[in-house]
Amino acid sequence: MTESYDGLTQLGQSTAAPQSPDQAVLERVPNPRRDAQYLIRFAAPEFTSLCPLTGAPDFAHLVIDYVPRDWIVESKSLKLFLASFRNHGAFHEACSMMVASRIVDITNPIWLRIGAYWYPRGGIPIDVFWQTGEPPAGVWVPDQGVAPYRGRG
Repeated sequence: MTESYDGLTQLGQSTAAPQSPDQAVLERVPNPRRDAQYLIRFAAPEFTSLCPLTGAPDFAHLVIDYVPRDWIVESKSLKLFLASFRNHGAFHEACSMMVASRIVDITNPIWLRIGAYWYPRGGIPIDVFWQTGEPPAGVWVPDQGVAPYRGRG
């Protein structure tokens, strides 16, 4: 089974955080259970990026759910990919869709959805939701568990 991991460049070694999402290497490994449809969830409650106009920091809680086909995301590379947005200036919608698109591009999942719950900017929270289609029948897809923004109330 170790030959499945030969191409990994970040796992098991010290790896510096990439300076931008374009420089980040998102890696994959073979799905260990291709015979079953199951859901994988990544939650990133401290995702950060920058406003492309002001340079002010933006914060989000990302929840990424996917049903793998042949590949799964290697989690350390995902952590480094998400960290690469800390110096990246883009609107909430662009960041959210860039994360989802990169995962879809490298894994070709059966299904993927992203819930990007952004904290308020200018007093308005922006949430971005996207999925590749209907979830597969018979796969348990729990609620993402992130409450809508209610301020102090």
